Amino acid sequence: MTLETSVGRPPAATRAPAIVPEPSLRGRVTMQQVAAEAGVSISTVSKVINGRYGVSAETIDHVTRVIERLGYEASLVARSLRNRRTNVIGVLVMDFEPFSTEVLKGVAEAIHGSGYELIAYSAGGHVGAQVGWERRSLSRLMGSLVDGAVLVTPTVTDVQTDGPVVAVDPHTGPAGLPSVAADNLQGARHGVEHLIGLGHRRIAMITGRSDLLSAQQREQGYREALAAAGLPVDETLIRTGDFEADLAREAARDLLSRAQRPTAVFAANDLSALVTLQVAAELGIEVPGQLSVVGFDNIPESALAAPPLTTVQQPIRRMGVEAAAMLLGLIGGEQLVGPHRTLTTSVVVRSSTAPPPVD
Repeated sequence: MTLETSVGRPPAATRAPAIVPEPSLRGRVTMQQVAAEAGVSISTVSKVINGRYGVSAETIDHVTRVIERLGYEASLVARSLRNRRTNVIGVLVMDFEPFSTEVLKGVAEAIHGSGYELIAYSAGGHVGAQVGWERRSLSRLMGSLVDGAVLVTPTVTDVQTDGPVVAVDPHTGPAGLPSVAADNLQGARHGVEHLIGLGHRRIAMITGRSDLLSAQQREQGYREALAAAGLPVDETLIRTGDFEADLAREAARDLLSRAQRPTAVFAANDLSALVTLQVAAELGIEVPGQLSVVGFDNIPESALAAPPLTTVQQPIRRMGVEAAAMLLGLIGGEQLVGPHRTLTTSVVVRSSTAPPPVD
């Protein structure tokens, strides 16, 4: 019996070994290199890779060992053309910042052991200048590189694709795509209620981007919490931060430089809250002795701040887990029960909040 029964060639051990260049770390190993190293034909390597008939078990084992030793991997495009499936899902983001990174970790956790691989793709720019980046990104990846995608904070959800897509925290809220988001309204209310419960009455807010539903809901929650406590909303204590560090820094400096400054600041995201802590330190304002600060997100950096930041926790990583689970179900042909999921939020109390100073 010969190793390569499909073509009737003698085993590699009885022939002069082929001289194969050592695979380079810079270049991808080719099927031709595998065939030469194994001493079989390219068609036999193809049959082994694709699980086709006509190759002996001994040859399969031999070629497989060569494949593993050389590190051969079929390209995703070739795999998709051959099998109509890549077994890869994509996570598409505008940029890699704390929120999207945590979502990515959740997706990676969800697909562990599923047989799927993960591609993370960044559009690499400022969202405001690239509304509709999702369409461009999906057109590049869907079908040939990924079987489905998780869109993180997409600007639009009216996208036409060749495969399933799940959105995480879409800008305009639930729409045509299945989606996962946090309860921003209730979370903001609870964050401001925490400050009110400590005795604060002059509570400022640094808002997020006005075009995002999540930011709108957080400001609404701030206003509702004050109204429920019988406190007037002082519009002069509301400043736009746009979820951007530079704008948030300017807003914080303006608020904290006032003659009658607020005793507390509720920020629409942790980034703005962390910047507020920095500005307070620069101005010699003690936190929490003279100023309390609450953020929103509970990104890892919030626990490492000086002082550690009290914040509203939205389960960002869990949002990634849920989105990936929904996506894998859709790829597998399942029907979703409820295409839109809203996860609960909670207040994580740390050292940046305390009762207001006594006048």
